Amino acid sequence: MTPLLTDRAQLLARLANIEEFDLAIIGGGATGLGVAVDAAMRGLKVVLVEAHDFAKGTSSRSTKLVHGGVRYLAQGHWPLVWEALRERQRLLKNAPHLVHAMPFVMPAYRRIDQWFYGLGLKLYDLLAGSAGLGPTQFLNRQKTLLTLPGVKVTHLVGGVQYWDGQFDDARLALVLARTAASHGALLLNHMPVVGLSTEHGTGRVLGLNCTDQETDTPYSLKARCVVNATGVWVDQIEAMTQTQVGHVAEDKVLHTVRPSQGVHLVVDASFWPGKSALLVPHTQDGRVLFAVPWQGKVLLGTTDTPRLVVDWEPQALESEIDQILAEAAQYLVKAPQRSDVTSVWAGLRPLAQSDQRPQQQGATQNVSREHTVRVFSNGMVSVSGGKWTTYRAMAADVMQSIRRAQLLSLTSDDITSHQPLWGAQDVSAIDDSDPYRPYGTDAAQIRQLPGAENWLSPQLNEAMVRFAARYEYARTVEDVLARRNRLLFLDAAAALVAAPQVASILASETGVSPQLAEFELLAKGYLL
Repeated sequence: MTPLLTDRAQLLARLANIEEFDLAIIGGGATGLGVAVDAAMRGLKVVLVEAHDFAKGTSSRSTKLVHGGVRYLAQGHWPLVWEALRERQRLLKNAPHLVHAMPFVMPAYRRIDQWFYGLGLKLYDLLAGSAGLGPTQFLNRQKTLLTLPGVKVTHLVGGVQYWDGQFDDARLALVLARTAASHGALLLNHMPVVGLSTEHGTGRVLGLNCTDQETDTPYSLKARCVVNATGVWVDQIEAMTQTQVGHVAEDKVLHTVRPSQGVHLVVDASFWPGKSALLVPHTQDGRVLFAVPWQGKVLLGTTDTPRLVVDWEPQALESEIDQILAEAAQYLVKAPQRSDVTSVWAGLRPLAQSDQRPQQQGATQNVSREHTVRVFSNGMVSVSGGKWTTYRAMAADVMQSIRRAQLLSLTSDDITSHQPLWGAQDVSAIDDSDPYRPYGTDAAQIRQLPGAENWLSPQLNEAMVRFAARYEYARTVEDVLARRNRLLFLDAAAALVAAPQVASILASETGVSPQLAEFELLAKGYLL
């Protein structure tokens, strides 16, 4: 399949020429993009606008796991686990170039812990059924050390191995955008919504107003239905209707999202050699510790800190950094220090409030990751909560909520379950370290572009930058080095070195400023 060009001038011309859309989606994260795919496949006239870049917020800052949620078993969220395990299987089949199975091992320093967690993981297998990736195994001490060569040996009695999935979150978001576009959807990043169009007197939402960030050109879009899929910013969009109507709607729910910050530290693979990931399900403060091999580095995390302020670039707290390093030192033979961290980044999880009271400070590790879809009397649909693994199910729920509310005429069919995503191909014979692997069927075309032999980093060449500009909606250096390629999230110093060359290529491709200085300032925030 020939990839669609993403020339911005052409996209904006198309935007201006469409009198009314069936569905307008605000938010280019996992959920909004999933809705765009579902709606476009139904033949609807779809537009999606994103204030910054696709997956700029939460959706590029996950632990890179496609999982059922082992710790949710202990919390009693069995239906959520059951659903996520089946969605995990669908992602493995629909995006094999971006999602793969990975072994996880829980080391046990007490025999009772090995049996307790092992039996819980056997239940995980049972819930997975035919969607399982491999059987849970009890490991003796010797086998645990062979599987986890970087784990501390003192008092180790054994371990438990189970299977889950791993993926590249930002690239999966991009693949969803391109899949939606291939079915006719119009998607625009760097297009913030500044207001909602409402009917005088009733307050019914009729569309939205947005602005092209590059030219400051305003656009007013009419739509039969508007979906608010903005994650931790969902309340801010909902509040626009109250400001414009002048009163609080009867079904307005304050503080529908309870943000929780997760921080990750990235270190060299020498701190955790091997291909198995470490999972400690219950650290000293009750949180989970991961050490996950990813793209030649190791991710250490994560925290679960309540936050009331939602920023596009949330900053890791010093206490969170110290906490992760301290917990890692409890289990890793080679304990990383602050000077060993090559990148540090934080993300805000959009946890759905379980009640209608204003959010309170307090622990969030036990807050459910289930999602909520609400249809307001003004016709707007909001979705909050959830997690990457269940993005497709969340999107399907949004569409069915729209159908039941008779906002659009739709069938009840689940049409995306077996839909291969853009670039999908069997990559089992391709080495994990091959920089072209995430591109799937696009790899051959990228190799033919100018600059394929000019490598800017081990995983990025000039041709990939050109491809990002021509076919992947990239406009800025950050778009390329944070999300089309993951260098900023892996090694911020290396990203700073590559940035000037990326900027030069982007400028020649797009004809607009690639915002190099802004990226250099941003990247310094990823360094310790």
